[in-house]
Amino acid sequence: MTGLRRFSQAISEGDGISVVAEVGSADAASRAESEGAEGVLVHMHSTHELDAIRGAVSVPVLVHWTGDHSSTLVGADACMVDLGEWSGDPAGELELAVRVEDEEQLEEALEKFDPELFVLAGRHERPLEGVLDLLPDVPAGKLAIADLPATTRADVDELERAGVDAVIVRAGNVAELIGETPPEV
Repeated sequence: MTGLRRFSQAISEGDGISVVAEVGSADAASRAESEGAEGVLVHMHSTHELDAIRGAVSVPVLVHWTGDHSSTLVGADACMVDLGEWSGDPAGELELAVRVEDEEQLEEALEKFDPELFVLAGRHERPLEGVLDLLPDVPAGKLAIADLPATTRADVDELERAGVDAVIVRAGNVAELIGETPPEV
């Protein structure tokens, strides 16, 4: 695949909540796409790995930037950064998704960067409630992506009812979380 694919467009099109699968290999990315994922999240370990994943899917690739050299973003369509670890603009032309854990970080992200995409990280005792508590603070016109340590079908349904645009899930359970079973091949 070549060319930049708009991550925000992929998760905002269609009805309901979009699923972004966290993957670590091209095979996992391809499987997640076939199960209905509308994007994949990659935690960078090598540019070779990113090239293989990008070549395996037609959906946008979101890279979790960890502060390493920005050349590791070559081949990504969007860049997710943790607000507390970000001090510059590694994304360049890429779409930027700022990951926040509380209202203070969300306000800081709005002031400093005014991103189109927010990743609402549920990392406290009650992660789902944490995400749902942050959601009303995301301004209209911005996209909200939920990031929970573990996600169930009931969580996805509740996030969808609340108006979350997308949810990050672990590869391997995409079909069960969106309620569709992939066809037998």
